[in-house]
Amino acid sequence: MPEQNPLPFPESQGNPSADSGAAKTPAGAESVVPTPPAQRPTPPARRPLWARFMGWLASPWLDLKLEPADLGEHTGDPRPVCYVLESYGLSNALILDKACREAGLPSPLVPLPRDPTGRKRAYVALSRRNAAPLIPDQRPARRTHSDSMARLLQAHRADPALDVRLVPVSIFVGRAPERQSGWFSVLFSENWALVGRFRRLLAILINGRDTLVRFAEPISLRESVDEGLSPERTVRKLQRVLRAHFRRIRAAVIGPDLSTRRLLVDKVLAADTVREAIADQARRDGTRPAEAWKKAHAYAWEIAADYSHPVVRSASFILTPVWNKIYRGVLVHHLDRLKEVAPGHEVVYVPCHRSHMDYLLLSYLLYERGIVPPHIAAGINLNLPVVGTILRKGGAFFMRRSFRGNPLYSAVFTEYVAQLVSGGYSLEYFIEGGRSRTGRLLQPKGGMIAMTVRAYLRQPTRPVLFQPVYIGYEKLMEGNSYLDELSGKPKEKESIWSLLWGIPKVLRSNYGQVVVNFGEPIELGKVLAERAPSWDGRPLPEDEKPGWLAETVDALAQKIQVHVNSAADVNPINLLALAILSTPKHAMGEADLLAQIALSKTLLSEIPYSARFTVTPHTPEEIVAHGEEIGVLRRIPHPLGDVLSVDDDTAVLLSYFRNNVAHLFTASSWIAVCFQHNRRMSRRTLVRLGRTVYPFLQAELFLPWTEEEFGGRLERITDVFVREGLLQQVNDEEDGILQRKQGQSDEVFRLRAIGHTLQQAFERYYIAISVLVKNGPGTLGAAELESLCQLAAQRLSLLYAEAAPEFFDRSLFRGFIQKLREMRLVWPDQNSKLLFDERLDVWAKDAKMILGRELRHTIERVSPEAARPETEAAAPAE
Repeated sequence: MPEQNPLPFPESQGNPSADSGAAKTPAGAESVVPTPPAQRPTPPARRPLWARFMGWLASPWLDLKLEPADLGEHTGDPRPVCYVLESYGLSNALILDKACREAGLPSPLVPLPRDPTGRKRAYVALSRRNAAPLIPDQRPARRTHSDSMARLLQAHRADPALDVRLVPVSIFVGRAPERQSGWFSVLFSENWALVGRFRRLLAILINGRDTLVRFAEPISLRESVDEGLSPERTVRKLQRVLRAHFRRIRAAVIGPDLSTRRLLVDKVLAADTVREAIADQARRDGTRPAEAWKKAHAYAWEIAADYSHPVVRSASFILTPVWNKIYRGVLVHHLDRLKEVAPGHEVVYVPCHRSHMDYLLLSYLLYERGIVPPHIAAGINLNLPVVGTILRKGGAFFMRRSFRGNPLYSAVFTEYVAQLVSGGYSLEYFIEGGRSRTGRLLQPKGGMIAMTVRAYLRQPTRPVLFQPVYIGYEKLMEGNSYLDELSGKPKEKESIWSLLWGIPKVLRSNYGQVVVNFGEPIELGKVLAERAPSWDGRPLPEDEKPGWLAETVDALAQKIQVHVNSAADVNPINLLALAILSTPKHAMGEADLLAQIALSKTLLSEIPYSARFTVTPHTPEEIVAHGEEIGVLRRIPHPLGDVLSVDDDTAVLLSYFRNNVAHLFTASSWIAVCFQHNRRMSRRTLVRLGRTVYPFLQAELFLPWTEEEFGGRLERITDVFVREGLLQQVNDEEDGILQRKQGQSDEVFRLRAIGHTLQQAFERYYIAISVLVKNGPGTLGAAELESLCQLAAQRLSLLYAEAAPEFFDRSLFRGFIQKLREMRLVWPDQNSKLLFDERLDVWAKDAKMILGRELRHTIERVSPEAARPETEAAAPAE
């Protein structure tokens, strides 16, 4: 289920009356500090009259969101509670009191048992908001508010039975934008400055209905005293821990204490690596160092973000009605787990890249859910007039597509990223390099990851956490441009005019629902411990490049993609695409379509892909109705039953959404493909062939299992197929024979449709093997083989296959050839030509069990031979 914003506890649970909530503290305290026999019990303390009156005045202006939503650990403990605020202020005390009453917690405005602080209240503050001095140039008296804490600790030393729980509470007024409607409130949102009383009053009047109150885990003062430190050291240590806690929470909620763009640029230009690059540039150009410095300054100014909190808040107001207009909802899953681990970490968001909306959508959602938006690495092509300025103030920093041949730009950009990492700024970048045109995850590019890792190794003070994010759409704004590009048209260059002309069309369209799933975070420290055990945790100089660095970056990039795919969402359009594209004419009877969707959902629910993937809760009937509503499906009435179909252009676009989730059906598709051209097969052969082909599928689809785990998954899905009647178990032996039904039964039809998802992947593998074997060992280089495979696939697609752009995607052939080399099935000779032995023939023989005879013959016939030199062609055969 999608996450909901944490809501305050009901009034009946936490605030039956002002007095009853306050009465719990003394009652609980009597069990810890017994009343002397001669002394009458003290009546329950009540909140002061002024507090009740001021709380009544402030209540209409305050609407609180409490975190965490479940405060059971705070309410179920009978020990006395003393709250800790980051800064003192009447407004903070009233907000804390209201939050405690709503949550059923003891009031902070009622003294602790015997009042050890001597201030007739149950809260302390680390700092005070000083008002401006009445006399100009008069500095306010410096005050340290450790007296109350010291007295509280001293009371624990005097009374061994006393054990007060210290609960840090962070208060943010005007943080959540989702309920705001006015632009003026932007100016009074929460920030790092300690503001005066008047500004705080305006902030509450304007933004008080968006107040976040975050309770932290309790700290036992008894345990702090029992550490045996001196009283002064105990106070200092406790305050140091609390200040660090409040800084982490504030940075996580509203972002780091941002420097200006100019100051950050100055830091970049002052770095030793950049100064050396400037000197090298001056020597290469034969100019003065000042000229090279100006060039470096221009680069830094071109790159740097200019984050503006008011602009981000203002943008959130604009985007809210836009999302409501073009989308039918944005669902978010697993964000709460990120909130648990994010404080204290440098968070790097690494989402898949499907649309330009990815930039805006993720930043908006993070901001709306109480997390500071990240600084985003954007392509320089988006630095358009007006738009570029807005993006830059929203946290975007711009990068050129290639740094090759420009060491000065590379040094400036690398140092800028290092400054962001060391400064605690969260980052976001797309390791695929560009938007996927086929719907599959692209092979990662390690440039930004390498910069992040090197920045951490240079200054390993703040742990780095990579957060994979899956973004799933039902309809893409760039769908038509993708269709044109996949049809051979050149990519259109972004321009401000095309953007402006496209806005009215976007606002009139229905793009369905969007799902954002947060995958399992990846801690850089654990990856380094596994991949670089020789690193001792000490900072590495900038010019030192250990041998394990490149391998670590590659492994980290692959792991990120695996975690992105593990957080996939299966939406209605994904399920429709899986079913409707499995037929030659892209049409199915309504009953068959419903049955196929139901089968897909059964496989996903009974053999889950991972703990973080999600599936639409809609029924097959609701899914079909939704497809018709957004214009994906076309219904053709017929007396024998309606037929649902899609046209050719829509089919190409649907292949994109099928590819989004193809990896979820890898095992089931493999089993189905094995029975496309074989009626019978043993379980052992089924699993053996699956484990043989798995390394290639794993590399292409970023699958998470080992070969053994994949084999076990094949076994479990086979059992589901047998139960559903798609396969039959001929005997009960462990290595039993499986068979499908004969003819064109419904079961055979459904089995063929499941196998169609990855049929073309296996065909691509056989094309590469066929071209390689046909030309012989030592004839083709890797690039030549890649080009010939692409040509063969294009021709096969024109002759027989339906429109599917990824079928002849050159990068997929490149990945397959690279995997062949990693497995030493092929290897280069001294001339970089590929050699192979009889093992490749065995692999090709296994492929013949998967591909039909006619298709094998067609592949062999269309597989081209490399052009040979005339002298070689004329030489007689030996």
